[in-house]
Amino acid sequence: MKSYFTKESKILAHNEKETLYSKLLQSAQEQHGKLQARIQKVNELLKEAESCLVAVESGMCFQTGDLCSDFSFFFSRAALWMVGPGVPHPTGLVYPCRELSEMETEDEQMLVQMGELKKTEESCQVILEKYDFTEWEILKWSEQQAVFHFLYDSVELTVVFGPPVDGDDFGVDPSRTIISLNFESFLDVEQAPPSSCLVQRLIFQFIESQGSWQEKCPTLYYLPQVLHDISLVVNRCKILGEEMEFLERWGGKFNLLQTDIKDTEVKLLFSASAAFAKFELTLSLSPNYPSAPLPFSVQTRIGNIGEKEISAVLSSVPVGHHYLRRIVTSIHQSLLQNPR
Repeated sequence: MKSYFTKESKILAHNEKETLYSKLLQSAQEQHGKLQARIQKVNELLKEAESCLVAVESGMCFQTGDLCSDFSFFFSRAALWMVGPGVPHPTGLVYPCRELSEMETEDEQMLVQMGELKKTEESCQVILEKYDFTEWEILKWSEQQAVFHFLYDSVELTVVFGPPVDGDDFGVDPSRTIISLNFESFLDVEQAPPSSCLVQRLIFQFIESQGSWQEKCPTLYYLPQVLHDISLVVNRCKILGEEMEFLERWGGKFNLLQTDIKDTEVKLLFSASAAFAKFELTLSLSPNYPSAPLPFSVQTRIGNIGEKEISAVLSSVPVGHHYLRRIVTSIHQSLLQNPR
C-alpha cells in the first residue's frame, strides 16, 4: 500500500508540475510576444524621430507635417514602451529639465533687455543733461517773497507775493497773487571780462524788452514758465560768452588776429598772408542768439575779401549751437587758406 501511494503521489506531483510548467511557458511566450511588439514599436518611433530630425536639419520639416511638431512626444512614447509597469518614467525628469532650460533662456533674455534698457537710460540721461536749461537757483523762499539767482549769482530775481490763499498753509497755492518781479545785476563791470559784460547786457536787454513782468506772471501758476523763459536766454548767452572766451584764446588757429566787444557788437579782425587778406567783420548780437542770422558789416583793409564773399560764407552756416564759432571756422576754411 505504501508503494502504491508513493507512486500515486509522484504521478499527481508530476501532473501538477506539468500544468504549472505549461502555464509558465504560456506566460513566458506571452511576455516574449509583448516584448517583441514593444521593441518593434520603439524601432518604428525611433525611425520616425530620426527621419524628422533629418528633415529639420535639411530645412524640409514642413513636409513631415505634425510628425516633427514635438520630438518629446516620440521619445516619451519610446520610453513608455521600453519600461514596464511600475517603473519610474524617465520622462518625469525631461519636463522639469525642459522647464529649467526655458527659465534659464528667459533669464538670459531678461538680462539682455536690462542691458539695453540701461544703455537707453544712459543715453537719455546724456540728452537730459545736454538740454537741461535750468539756470536758476532758489536763494530764499519766505511767506512774503522768493529770491532766485542766475548765472553764477550775477543776476537776481526777487518775487514779492500777495496775501496767502485761505487754507494754503505753505503759501504755494498756484492761485496766490504776485505783486512784483524785480531784476538786479550784481556783476562788477569794472572787473569782469568783456565777454561777461556782453552776456549781462544781452540778458537785461531781453528782460527789458518783455515789458511788465507782473502782467506776464500775475500768480504763482505762471512763475515756472517765467523761470524757464529766463533760463533759456541765460543759457544761450552763457554759451555765447564761452564762445567769445574760446575765440580770444584760440583765435590764432583760425587767422583771427583780434576780437573786440563794443556794447552788443563783436568785431573780429582776420588776417592771412596765404590769402593776402585782412578785414574786419562786425557782428550785431541780440538776446535771441543763436536762433537767427546775425546782421554784419565788413571793412576790407588788404585784399579783395568784402561783404559779397563774407555773405556767401555766412549763408552756408546754419544757425544753432556754437553759431559764432562755426562762422569763424567757416571763414577760415573757405576764404583764408588759399590765395585769392
